Amino acid sequence: MGFEKEASSSSYYLPTYPREDTPLLAKAPPLSSKLKTFANIFISIVGAGVLGLPYSFKRTGWVMGLIMLFSVAFLTYHCMMLLVYTRRKLESIMGLTKINSFGDLGFAICGPIGRFSVDIMIILSQAGFCVSYLIFISSTLAYLISNTTTAPILGLTPKVLFLWSCFPFQLGLNSIRTLTHLAPLSIFADAVDIAAKSVVMVEDVFIFAKNRPHLEAFGGLSVLFYGIGVAVYAFEGIGMVLPLESEAKDKDKFGKVLGWGMIVICLLFGAFGALGYFAFGEETKDIITTNLGQGLVSTLVQLGLCINLFFTFPMMMNPVYEIVERRFCHYRYCLWLRWLIVLLVSLTALLVPNFADFLSLVGSSVCVVLSFVFPAMFHYLVFKEELGWSCIISDGAIVVFGVIVAFTGTWSSLAEIFASNA
Repeated sequence: MGFEKEASSSSYYLPTYPREDTPLLAKAPPLSSKLKTFANIFISIVGAGVLGLPYSFKRTGWVMGLIMLFSVAFLTYHCMMLLVYTRRKLESIMGLTKINSFGDLGFAICGPIGRFSVDIMIILSQAGFCVSYLIFISSTLAYLISNTTTAPILGLTPKVLFLWSCFPFQLGLNSIRTLTHLAPLSIFADAVDIAAKSVVMVEDVFIFAKNRPHLEAFGGLSVLFYGIGVAVYAFEGIGMVLPLESEAKDKDKFGKVLGWGMIVICLLFGAFGALGYFAFGEETKDIITTNLGQGLVSTLVQLGLCINLFFTFPMMMNPVYEIVERRFCHYRYCLWLRWLIVLLVSLTALLVPNFADFLSLVGSSVCVVLSFVFPAMFHYLVFKEELGWSCIISDGAIVVFGVIVAFTGTWSSLAEIFASNA
Protein backbone atom coordinates (compact mmCIF):
# COMPACT_ATOMS: atom_id res chain seq x y z
CA MET A 1 0.00 0.00 0.00
CA GLY A 2 1.01 3.59 -0.58
CA PHE A 3 1.44 4.47 3.09
CA GLU A 4 4.02 1.74 3.64
CA LYS A 5 6.31 3.20 1.05
CA GLU A 6 5.94 6.72 2.32
CA ALA A 7 6.41 5.71 5.95
CA SER A 8 9.83 4.30 5.16
CA SER A 9 11.03 7.53 3.58
CA SER A 10 13.92 9.22 5.38
CA SER A 11 12.75 12.74 4.50
CA TYR A 12 9.66 14.58 5.69
CA TYR A 13 10.37 17.89 3.93
CA LEU A 14 7.85 19.20 1.42
CA PRO A 15 9.01 18.60 -2.15
CA THR A 16 10.31 21.52 -4.19
CA TYR A 17 7.73 20.85 -6.88
CA PRO A 18 4.18 19.61 -6.28
CA ARG A 19 3.87 15.86 -6.53
CA GLU A 20 1.06 13.33 -6.30
CA ASP A 21 1.78 12.84 -2.60
CA THR A 22 1.76 16.55 -1.72
CA PRO A 23 -1.22 17.25 0.62
CA LEU A 24 -3.73 19.87 -0.51
CA LEU A 25 -3.49 21.66 2.85
CA ALA A 26 0.11 22.31 3.81
CA LYS A 27 -0.48 24.82 6.62
CA ALA A 28 -2.22 23.73 9.80
CA PRO A 29 -5.41 25.73 10.46
CA PRO A 30 -6.23 27.18 13.93
CA LEU A 31 -7.96 24.75 16.28
CA SER A 32 -11.72 25.01 16.88
CA SER A 33 -13.76 24.71 20.07
CA LYS A 34 -16.57 22.14 20.29
CA LEU A 35 -19.16 24.83 19.57
CA LYS A 36 -17.32 26.07 16.49
CA THR A 37 -16.78 22.49 15.32
CA PHE A 38 -20.53 21.86 15.70
CA ALA A 39 -21.29 25.02 13.68
CA ASN A 40 -18.82 24.01 10.95
CA ILE A 41 -20.41 20.55 10.74
CA PHE A 42 -23.84 22.15 10.36
CA ILE A 43 -22.66 24.51 7.61
CA SER A 44 -20.78 21.76 5.77
CA ILE A 45 -23.78 19.43 5.52
CA VAL A 46 -26.89 21.61 5.27
CA GLY A 47 -27.30 22.67 1.64
CA ALA A 48 -29.65 22.59 -1.33
CA GLY A 49 -30.38 18.88 -0.95
CA VAL A 50 -32.96 19.54 1.76
CA LEU A 51 -35.10 21.43 -0.77
CA GLY A 52 -35.76 18.20 -2.67
CA LEU A 53 -36.88 16.20 0.38
CA PRO A 54 -40.61 17.13 0.31
CA TYR A 55 -40.91 15.90 -3.30
CA SER A 56 -38.96 12.79 -2.38
CA PHE A 57 -41.38 12.15 0.50
CA LYS A 58 -44.24 12.50 -1.97
CA ARG A 59 -42.67 9.77 -4.12
CA THR A 60 -41.69 7.41 -1.30
CA GLY A 61 -44.38 8.17 1.27
CA TRP A 62 -43.67 10.12 4.44
CA VAL A 63 -43.02 7.14 6.77
CA MET A 64 -40.78 5.40 4.25
CA GLY A 65 -39.05 8.72 3.54
CA LEU A 66 -38.29 9.32 7.20
CA ILE A 67 -37.00 5.78 7.68
CA MET A 68 -34.66 6.16 4.71
CA LEU A 69 -33.53 9.60 5.87
CA PHE A 70 -32.67 8.43 9.39
CA SER A 71 -30.99 5.27 8.08
CA VAL A 72 -28.85 7.22 5.63
CA ALA A 73 -27.94 9.70 8.38
CA PHE A 74 -26.75 6.88 10.67
CA LEU A 75 -24.77 5.16 7.92
CA THR A 76 -23.22 8.47 6.84
CA TYR A 77 -22.10 9.18 10.42
CA HIS A 78 -20.64 5.67 10.69
CA CYS A 79 -18.67 6.08 7.46
CA MET A 80 -17.45 9.54 8.49
CA MET A 81 -16.03 8.00 11.65
CA LEU A 82 -14.45 5.19 9.59
CA LEU A 83 -12.47 7.88 7.75
CA VAL A 84 -11.40 9.46 11.04
CA TYR A 85 -10.29 6.11 12.53
CA THR A 86 -8.44 5.20 9.33
CA ARG A 87 -6.59 8.53 9.25
CA ARG A 88 -5.61 8.23 12.92
CA LYS A 89 -4.30 4.70 12.35
CA LEU A 90 -2.21 5.74 9.35
CA GLU A 91 -0.77 8.79 11.08
CA SER A 92 0.33 6.63 13.99
CA ILE A 93 2.21 4.48 11.45
CA MET A 94 3.56 7.30 9.28
CA GLY A 95 4.88 9.52 12.06
CA LEU A 96 5.23 13.14 10.97
CA THR A 97 3.41 12.83 7.67
CA LYS A 98 0.01 14.50 7.79
CA ILE A 99 -3.15 13.36 5.99
CA ASN A 100 -5.26 16.48 5.60
CA SER A 101 -7.91 15.53 3.05
CA PHE A 102 -9.92 12.68 1.57
CA GLY A 103 -7.56 12.62 -1.41
CA ASP A 104 -4.51 12.42 0.86
CA LEU A 105 -6.08 9.42 2.57
CA GLY A 106 -6.72 7.75 -0.77
CA PHE A 107 -3.10 8.24 -1.78
CA ALA A 108 -1.75 6.97 1.55
CA ILE A 109 -3.71 3.73 1.18
CA CYS A 110 -3.86 3.03 -2.56
CA GLY A 111 -1.21 5.32 -4.05
CA PRO A 112 -1.89 7.56 -7.10
CA ILE A 113 -4.95 5.54 -8.17
CA GLY A 114 -6.50 6.14 -4.74
CA ARG A 115 -6.09 9.90 -4.94
CA PHE A 116 -7.22 9.95 -8.59
CA SER A 117 -10.41 8.01 -7.77
CA VAL A 118 -11.29 10.31 -4.87
CA ASP A 119 -10.48 13.40 -6.94
CA ILE A 120 -12.77 12.29 -9.76
CA MET A 121 -15.65 11.64 -7.37
CA ILE A 122 -15.15 15.00 -5.64
CA ILE A 123 -15.11 16.83 -8.98
CA LEU A 124 -18.30 15.11 -10.11
CA SER A 125 -20.10 15.62 -6.80
CA GLN A 126 -19.16 19.28 -6.32
CA ALA A 127 -19.94 20.10 -9.95
CA GLY A 128 -23.21 18.18 -9.58
CA PHE A 129 -24.15 20.30 -6.57
CA CYS A 130 -23.56 23.44 -8.59
CA VAL A 131 -25.61 22.13 -11.51
CA SER A 132 -28.52 21.67 -9.10
CA TYR A 133 -28.01 25.24 -7.84
CA LEU A 134 -28.36 26.62 -11.36
CA ILE A 135 -31.45 24.48 -11.99
CA PHE A 136 -33.05 25.78 -8.79
CA ILE A 137 -32.18 29.42 -9.46
CA SER A 138 -33.33 29.45 -13.10
CA SER A 139 -36.51 27.43 -12.42
CA THR A 140 -37.48 29.58 -9.43
CA LEU A 141 -36.92 32.90 -11.21
CA ALA A 142 -38.85 31.64 -14.26
CA TYR A 143 -41.70 30.63 -11.96
CA LEU A 144 -41.77 34.06 -10.30
CA ILE A 145 -42.36 35.80 -13.65
CA SER A 146 -44.70 33.12 -15.02
CA ASN A 147 -47.76 35.35 -14.43
CA THR A 148 -46.08 38.14 -16.36
CA THR A 149 -44.70 36.31 -19.39
CA THR A 150 -43.94 32.79 -20.57
CA ALA A 151 -43.11 33.72 -24.14
CA PRO A 152 -39.54 33.09 -25.35
CA ILE A 153 -37.24 36.12 -25.30
CA LEU A 154 -34.63 36.19 -28.08
CA GLY A 155 -35.61 32.59 -28.77
CA LEU A 156 -34.88 31.52 -25.18
CA THR A 157 -37.36 30.33 -22.56
CA PRO A 158 -37.35 32.32 -19.29
CA LYS A 159 -35.61 29.44 -17.48
CA VAL A 160 -32.78 29.30 -20.05
CA LEU A 161 -32.53 33.08 -20.14
CA PHE A 162 -32.14 33.32 -16.36
CA LEU A 163 -29.54 30.56 -16.38
CA TRP A 164 -27.41 32.38 -18.95
CA SER A 165 -27.96 35.66 -17.11
CA CYS A 166 -26.18 34.10 -14.14
CA PHE A 167 -23.25 33.01 -16.29
CA PRO A 168 -21.21 36.26 -16.53
CA PHE A 169 -21.64 36.96 -12.82
CA GLN A 170 -20.52 33.44 -11.93
CA LEU A 171 -17.45 33.93 -14.13
CA GLY A 172 -16.57 36.93 -11.98
CA LEU A 173 -17.24 35.20 -8.64
CA ASN A 174 -15.34 32.08 -9.67
CA SER A 175 -12.36 34.20 -10.66
CA ILE A 176 -11.72 35.01 -6.98
CA ARG A 177 -8.53 33.18 -6.03
CA THR A 178 -9.12 32.17 -2.41
CA LEU A 179 -11.99 31.29 -0.09
CA THR A 180 -10.86 34.01 2.32
CA HIS A 181 -12.28 36.70 0.04
CA LEU A 182 -15.54 34.75 -0.22
CA ALA A 183 -16.04 34.54 3.56
CA PRO A 184 -18.33 37.63 3.85
CA LEU A 185 -20.49 36.27 1.03
CA SER A 186 -20.61 32.89 2.77
CA ILE A 187 -21.84 34.38 6.05
CA PHE A 188 -24.47 36.45 4.22
CA ALA A 189 -25.62 33.45 2.17
CA ASP A 190 -25.94 31.22 5.25
CA ALA A 191 -27.97 33.82 7.14
CA VAL A 192 -30.36 34.26 4.20
CA ASP A 193 -30.64 30.49 3.78
CA ILE A 194 -31.57 29.80 7.40
CA ALA A 195 -34.14 32.60 7.43
CA ALA A 196 -35.73 31.49 4.15
CA LYS A 197 -36.00 27.81 5.13
CA SER A 198 -37.44 28.77 8.52
CA VAL A 199 -40.17 30.79 6.80
CA VAL A 200 -40.91 27.85 4.47
CA MET A 201 -41.42 25.50 7.44
CA VAL A 202 -43.70 27.97 9.22
CA GLU A 203 -45.75 28.45 6.03
CA ASP A 204 -46.01 24.66 5.65
CA VAL A 205 -47.53 24.33 9.13
CA PHE A 206 -50.26 26.90 8.44
CA ILE A 207 -51.05 25.45 5.02
CA PHE A 208 -51.28 21.91 6.44
CA ALA A 209 -53.64 23.08 9.20
CA LYS A 210 -55.87 24.63 6.53
CA ASN A 211 -55.81 22.05 3.73
CA ARG A 212 -55.24 18.63 5.38
CA PRO A 213 -54.40 16.86 2.07
CA HIS A 214 -54.42 13.08 1.60
CA LEU A 215 -51.03 11.59 2.48
CA GLU A 216 -49.33 8.32 1.60
CA ALA A 217 -47.18 6.60 4.23
CA PHE A 218 -45.44 4.14 1.89
CA GLY A 219 -44.78 4.58 -1.82
CA GLY A 220 -43.61 1.08 -2.71
CA LEU A 221 -40.26 -0.57 -3.37
CA SER A 222 -40.05 0.83 -6.91
CA VAL A 223 -39.05 4.26 -5.53
CA LEU A 224 -36.79 2.96 -2.74
CA PHE A 225 -33.49 3.72 -4.45
CA TYR A 226 -34.79 7.06 -5.73
CA GLY A 227 -35.45 8.16 -2.15
CA ILE A 228 -32.10 6.85 -0.94
CA GLY A 229 -30.33 8.88 -3.63
CA VAL A 230 -32.01 12.13 -2.55
CA ALA A 231 -31.28 11.38 1.14
CA VAL A 232 -27.60 10.64 0.43
CA TYR A 233 -27.34 13.90 -1.52
CA ALA A 234 -28.88 15.82 1.38
CA PHE A 235 -26.25 14.53 3.83
CA GLU A 236 -23.29 14.87 1.49
CA GLY A 237 -20.51 16.45 3.53
CA ILE A 238 -18.11 13.59 3.97
CA GLY A 239 -15.34 15.39 2.10
CA MET A 240 -15.13 17.90 4.95
CA VAL A 241 -14.93 15.46 7.89
CA LEU A 242 -11.13 15.08 7.89
CA PRO A 243 -10.39 18.84 7.72
CA LEU A 244 -12.97 19.43 10.46
CA GLU A 245 -11.42 16.77 12.70
CA SER A 246 -7.97 18.27 12.06
CA GLU A 247 -9.23 21.68 13.22
CA ALA A 248 -10.95 20.34 16.35
CA LYS A 249 -9.21 21.31 19.58
CA ASP A 250 -10.50 18.29 21.52
CA LYS A 251 -10.13 15.47 19.00
CA ASP A 252 -11.23 12.81 21.49
CA LYS A 253 -14.67 14.46 21.62
CA PHE A 254 -14.96 14.97 17.85
CA GLY A 255 -17.03 11.81 17.34
CA LYS A 256 -19.52 12.91 19.97
CA VAL A 257 -19.79 16.42 18.51
CA LEU A 258 -20.24 14.99 15.01
CA GLY A 259 -22.91 12.61 16.32
CA TRP A 260 -24.92 15.41 17.93
CA GLY A 261 -24.53 17.50 14.79
CA MET A 262 -25.91 14.67 12.65
CA ILE A 263 -28.84 14.18 15.04
CA VAL A 264 -29.81 17.87 14.92
CA ILE A 265 -29.43 18.02 11.13
CA CYS A 266 -31.38 14.79 10.68
CA LEU A 267 -34.29 16.10 12.75
CA LEU A 268 -34.32 19.38 10.82
CA PHE A 269 -34.22 17.57 7.48
CA GLY A 270 -37.00 15.22 8.56
CA ALA A 271 -39.16 18.13 9.71
CA PHE A 272 -38.56 20.10 6.51
CA GLY A 273 -39.34 17.14 4.24
CA ALA A 274 -42.38 15.95 6.19
CA LEU A 275 -43.92 19.41 6.66
CA GLY A 276 -43.49 20.21 2.98
CA TYR A 277 -45.28 17.02 1.98
CA PHE A 278 -47.93 17.37 4.71
CA ALA A 279 -48.78 20.85 3.45
CA PHE A 280 -49.30 20.02 -0.22
CA GLY A 281 -49.72 16.25 -0.49
CA GLU A 282 -49.81 15.02 -4.08
CA GLU A 283 -49.45 18.62 -5.31
CA THR A 284 -45.90 18.82 -3.88
CA LYS A 285 -43.53 20.02 -6.61
CA ASP A 286 -39.88 19.14 -7.17
CA ILE A 287 -38.93 22.63 -5.90
CA ILE A 288 -41.02 23.02 -2.75
CA THR A 289 -40.91 26.83 -2.72
CA THR A 290 -42.94 26.98 -5.96
CA ASN A 291 -45.85 25.50 -3.99
CA LEU A 292 -46.01 28.63 -1.83
CA GLY A 293 -47.57 30.81 -4.52
CA GLN A 294 -46.45 34.24 -5.62
CA GLY A 295 -47.27 36.50 -2.69
CA LEU A 296 -44.79 38.96 -1.20
CA VAL A 297 -43.52 36.63 1.54
CA SER A 298 -43.21 33.70 -0.84
CA THR A 299 -41.36 35.81 -3.39
CA LEU A 300 -38.90 37.07 -0.78
CA VAL A 301 -38.28 33.50 0.45
CA GLN A 302 -37.62 32.21 -3.06
CA LEU A 303 -35.36 35.13 -3.89
CA GLY A 304 -33.51 34.57 -0.61
CA LEU A 305 -32.83 30.92 -1.45
CA CYS A 306 -31.69 31.92 -4.94
CA ILE A 307 -29.29 34.48 -3.47
CA ASN A 308 -27.92 31.87 -1.08
CA LEU A 309 -27.25 29.33 -3.83
CA PHE A 310 -25.88 31.99 -6.17
CA PHE A 311 -23.16 32.96 -3.69
CA THR A 312 -22.60 29.37 -2.54
CA PHE A 313 -21.76 28.29 -6.11
CA PRO A 314 -18.13 29.55 -6.16
CA MET A 315 -17.43 28.10 -2.69
CA MET A 316 -18.69 24.66 -3.72
CA MET A 317 -16.57 24.83 -6.88
CA ASN A 318 -13.39 25.67 -4.96
CA PRO A 319 -12.43 22.00 -4.28
CA VAL A 320 -12.81 21.35 -8.01
CA TYR A 321 -10.42 24.19 -8.83
CA GLU A 322 -7.91 22.97 -6.24
CA ILE A 323 -7.86 19.53 -7.86
CA VAL A 324 -7.70 20.56 -11.52
CA GLU A 325 -5.14 23.30 -10.88
CA ARG A 326 -3.01 20.85 -8.90
CA ARG A 327 -3.18 18.25 -11.66
CA PHE A 328 -2.93 20.43 -14.76
CA CYS A 329 -1.36 23.73 -13.67
CA HIS A 330 1.11 22.69 -10.91
CA TYR A 331 -0.96 24.49 -8.23
CA ARG A 332 -0.95 27.73 -10.23
CA TYR A 333 -4.14 29.80 -10.53
CA CYS A 334 -5.67 29.32 -14.00
CA LEU A 335 -8.48 31.71 -14.99
CA TRP A 336 -9.39 30.19 -18.35
CA LEU A 337 -9.69 26.70 -16.84
CA ARG A 338 -12.06 27.97 -14.15
CA TRP A 339 -14.20 29.72 -16.76
CA LEU A 340 -14.30 26.57 -18.89
CA ILE A 341 -15.54 24.53 -15.92
CA VAL A 342 -18.27 27.10 -15.17
CA LEU A 343 -19.34 26.89 -18.81
CA LEU A 344 -19.54 23.09 -18.70
CA VAL A 345 -21.59 23.19 -15.47
CA SER A 346 -23.99 25.71 -17.04
CA LEU A 347 -24.42 23.62 -20.19
CA THR A 348 -25.16 20.54 -18.08
CA ALA A 349 -27.85 22.45 -16.15
CA LEU A 350 -29.63 23.18 -19.44
CA LEU A 351 -30.11 19.46 -20.09
CA VAL A 352 -31.75 18.56 -16.76
CA PRO A 353 -35.54 19.16 -16.54
CA ASN A 354 -36.25 18.28 -12.90
CA PHE A 355 -34.48 19.47 -9.75
CA ALA A 356 -35.28 16.52 -7.46
CA ASP A 357 -34.54 13.93 -10.16
CA PHE A 358 -31.07 15.40 -10.58
CA LEU A 359 -30.51 15.35 -6.80
CA SER A 360 -31.29 11.64 -6.83
CA LEU A 361 -28.94 11.06 -9.77
CA VAL A 362 -25.99 12.80 -8.12
CA GLY A 363 -26.74 11.19 -4.76
CA SER A 364 -26.99 7.69 -6.24
CA SER A 365 -24.13 7.80 -8.72
CA VAL A 366 -21.43 9.86 -7.01
CA CYS A 367 -22.30 10.66 -3.40
CA VAL A 368 -22.95 7.00 -2.55
CA VAL A 369 -19.44 6.10 -3.69
CA LEU A 370 -17.86 8.94 -1.73
CA SER A 371 -19.99 8.50 1.38
CA PHE A 372 -20.14 4.70 1.70
CA VAL A 373 -17.96 2.73 -0.73
CA PHE A 374 -14.62 4.56 -0.34
CA PRO A 375 -14.72 4.97 3.49
CA ALA A 376 -15.57 1.30 4.07
CA MET A 377 -13.02 0.11 1.52
CA PHE A 378 -10.22 2.29 2.94
CA HIS A 379 -11.07 1.19 6.48
CA TYR A 380 -10.94 -2.46 5.47
CA LEU A 381 -7.57 -2.11 3.72
CA VAL A 382 -5.99 -0.55 6.81
CA PHE A 383 -7.64 -2.63 9.56
CA LYS A 384 -8.13 -6.02 7.87
CA GLU A 385 -5.27 -7.75 9.71
CA GLU A 386 -6.22 -6.20 13.04
CA LEU A 387 -9.99 -6.71 13.01
CA GLY A 388 -10.34 -9.93 11.03
CA TRP A 389 -13.68 -11.27 9.89
CA SER A 390 -15.77 -8.69 11.74
CA CYS A 391 -14.10 -5.97 9.67
CA ILE A 392 -14.62 -7.92 6.45
CA ILE A 393 -18.33 -8.46 7.15
CA SER A 394 -19.20 -4.91 8.28
CA ASP A 395 -17.09 -3.03 5.74
CA GLY A 396 -17.93 -5.50 2.98
CA ALA A 397 -21.66 -5.12 3.62
CA ILE A 398 -21.38 -1.34 3.30
CA VAL A 399 -19.41 -1.61 0.06
CA VAL A 400 -21.93 -4.05 -1.43
CA PHE A 401 -24.84 -1.86 -0.32
CA GLY A 402 -23.16 1.20 -1.85
CA VAL A 403 -22.51 -0.52 -5.17
CA ILE A 404 -26.11 -1.80 -5.37
CA VAL A 405 -27.52 1.66 -4.61
CA ALA A 406 -25.12 3.26 -7.10
CA PHE A 407 -26.22 1.04 -9.99
CA THR A 408 -29.94 0.76 -9.27
CA GLY A 409 -30.35 4.35 -8.06
CA THR A 410 -28.51 5.76 -11.05
CA TRP A 411 -30.64 3.70 -13.42
CA SER A 412 -33.86 4.78 -11.67
CA SER A 413 -32.87 8.48 -11.67
CA LEU A 414 -31.82 8.44 -15.33
CA ALA A 415 -35.13 6.79 -16.24
CA GLU A 416 -36.99 9.60 -14.45
CA ILE A 417 -34.93 12.29 -16.19
CA PHE A 418 -35.39 10.78 -19.65
CA ALA A 419 -39.11 10.32 -19.00
CA SER A 420 -39.38 14.03 -18.10
CA ASN A 421 -37.56 14.97 -21.31
CA ALA A 422 -39.81 12.77 -23.45
